[in-house]
Amino acid sequence: MDIERYLHRIGLKSVPATAEGLRALQTAQMQAITFEDIDPLLGVVPDVTLEGIYEKTVVQGRGGYCFELNSLFGAALAALGFQARRVMARVRNGAPQGAQRSHLAWLVDVEGEEWLADTGFGGSGASVPLRTAERDTQAAPSGDYRLREDEAAGELVLERGTPEGWLSLYGFDRVPVLDADIAAANFVCARWERAPFSGNLMLSRHRADGRVSLLNTALRVENREGVTRSVVASPGALHEAMTELFALPLDRATTDAIWARLEALGHLADADGGTAGG
Repeated sequence: MDIERYLHRIGLKSVPATAEGLRALQTAQMQAITFEDIDPLLGVVPDVTLEGIYEKTVVQGRGGYCFELNSLFGAALAALGFQARRVMARVRNGAPQGAQRSHLAWLVDVEGEEWLADTGFGGSGASVPLRTAERDTQAAPSGDYRLREDEAAGELVLERGTPEGWLSLYGFDRVPVLDADIAAANFVCARWERAPFSGNLMLSRHRADGRVSLLNTALRVENREGVTRSVVASPGALHEAMTELFALPLDRATTDAIWARLEALGHLADADGGTAGG
């Protein structure tokens, strides 16, 4: 892990091991490195060794999903002197309880407080660290969040405020996480047909003025003016969106392969007026 090259990749020069430094680090990585599941969509199980992740995200300039993004983030935390430990979460996305452990995040102890820091939950995740001891609403540039205890599940549950009320995102406990846990969960997420990653294109990138996201061909752009929704209706438009809006250095052959995969999955119906969400 070349920490200097990583910091250059995310646009920072130095990061103190403070609460302010933690916030700056998470924000910078989420704005610079896109959440994307291109590898699982195209049948490739992502390499979740640090060497593989670093090569893909820092050297090649690609993005990744939670096991990649948060493993990279954790390596940076360690290199910068933060005290952090991994947690594996059960994704809920509105459900009353989670399923298998399929999400990786971090608990960071800094300046006498513990923070939930997560760079890899895609669109609805918090763009800044959250205090785990706080039960009131915590505001972030990406929305309002809160943490609540689920005693029956033995989990602390992250929720996001929506117009319809609080939406549960995921729940986690404090069971120690091994590299083998991450490797196994990564394989299941990449290959299991009931996981969303092999059957959907999902991209998300936070920006200083909002966020852009893509679900299959449904594009959503959020900024201070509001939300704009549109449909990516051609291979050329997909290539343009992925290389410009999401800053992914992909060649046309790769985006054409993604388009062909979406067509095989029946997702191009979105371009003819389907209802895929952003």
